[in-house]
Amino acid sequence: MKKTLSIIALSIIGFGLVSCKKENKETQSTETATTDSAAVAAPVTTDSTAAAVTGETAAPVSNEPSTSVALSENNFDFGKIKKGDKVEHVYEITNTGKNPLIISEVKPGCGCTAPDFTKEPIMPGKKGKVTLHFDSSSFDGNVQKYADVFANVEKSPIRLTFTANIQP
Repeated sequence: MKKTLSIIALSIIGFGLVSCKKENKETQSTETATTDSAAVAAPVTTDSTAAAVTGETAAPVSNEPSTSVALSENNFDFGKIKKGDKVEHVYEITNTGKNPLIISEVKPGCGCTAPDFTKEPIMPGKKGKVTLHFDSSSFDGNVQKYADVFANVEKSPIRLTFTANIQP
């Protein structure tokens, strides 16, 4: 009996961790299009197990001097797309500060979203890119997804979001 309950409990926990349809409903403020910075990002543990259990996002450690950025947009609407379509959108990020901008990581909120981003330092006045690739195969109707961009800015991570209306 105990063995059966243990297997069921582990199955439920495992399914909850890998499920792409359920998102963490934490109330986090949407980042504004411009983020100013005066401090270095505080180091936070990168233990992914602790992050999964507590629901907190572990931020990569950054020892780089802070800078500020401007985004072309922080939200994009794909509109109506067919179920199974694989779409992508490029978000432009401009370094408006005095130090090189270093994007250390982009963490999507779901396995259905894959990021690409400028990995070289982005010099002051120059632009970099964050591309989010979305696979709509597992969804129906209206969806909203996000990815957190970790960089050497004060209000890191910067949250990029997108929406889509998935048609059968």
